[in-house]
Amino acid sequence: MGVDGRPMAVISGTANRPLAEKIVSELGMDLLPVEIYHFKDGETGIRIKESVRGYEVFLIQPTSPPVNENLMELLIMLDALRRASVAEITVIMPYYGYARQDRKSKPREPISARLVAELIEAAGADRVVAVDLHVPQIQGFFKVPVDNLTAMPLFADYVRREKPLLQDVVIASPDVGGVVRANGLAYRLDNRPLVICDKRRTAANVAEIVHVIGDVVDKDVLIVDDIIDTGGSLIKAAHVFKERGARSIWALATHGLFSEGAVDALEASVIERVVVTDTVRSDYSSKKVQVVSVARLIAEAIKRIRTNQSISALFD
Repeated sequence: MGVDGRPMAVISGTANRPLAEKIVSELGMDLLPVEIYHFKDGETGIRIKESVRGYEVFLIQPTSPPVNENLMELLIMLDALRRASVAEITVIMPYYGYARQDRKSKPREPISARLVAELIEAAGADRVVAVDLHVPQIQGFFKVPVDNLTAMPLFADYVRREKPLLQDVVIASPDVGGVVRANGLAYRLDNRPLVICDKRRTAANVAEIVHVIGDVVDKDVLIVDDIIDTGGSLIKAAHVFKERGARSIWALATHGLFSEGAVDALEASVIERVVVTDTVRSDYSSKKVQVVSVARLIAEAIKRIRTNQSISALFD
């Protein structure tokens, strides 16, 4: 029971059920049974198989690829829960689809990240928990509370285990927009130096590196990003760093989307290791790719929400 005495349930969509099972294992409970099915025309159907009247429900569903299908499933599950008379719904979205469409960069473009926020609110969410949103202003697209967890402490622990001697490590951001994220890891690794790539995006998933700010000669470079999609930006940055004298290069990114061909491209690149979390359920086979789980982090956030404790204190 939480501080208000309400019973609790955790439910999962199909987007990343393995992560949901890890989370409930950390919480010492089971997932609420739900039937998710599809009609012949492709429509999604949902039936919650137990009463949740008066419950505080945590709904786990990243809107990862296939983004539209998983987003629609999330909205329908929210509607089903509302109609089942739950007391409160917290949406756990480890990955927020459409996050990269957060502004108008050209005339007559949508701001799809805002639209998705409005859809989730309209469907009945009372709170949202995400992991490493692409840009922090997405929190402001919602009227309900949004907690933006970060995987940087998990990456810091991983690096300390694998590279206990940090004196030659530098942290790199593949673009100016990711400096705050990279600085979050640098801070947790004894304030290691930062290197920044200044890149220009010429089209969707296409970018050119113009300048590199910082020294990488004889350094172990850790490139930090939030998303690996095609891997193109990371691979170009790694190539530039290698040309400038880097000793070794790792890539660390929270969300491993790995679009078609990305893993093969990373395998052929100068990047020696790729570290991602399990926010996204991906099917790939690569000795270069290592996975750290966000299950314990999310489980702790759920416990703190239930007991009205600070979420930000997790990262102090």
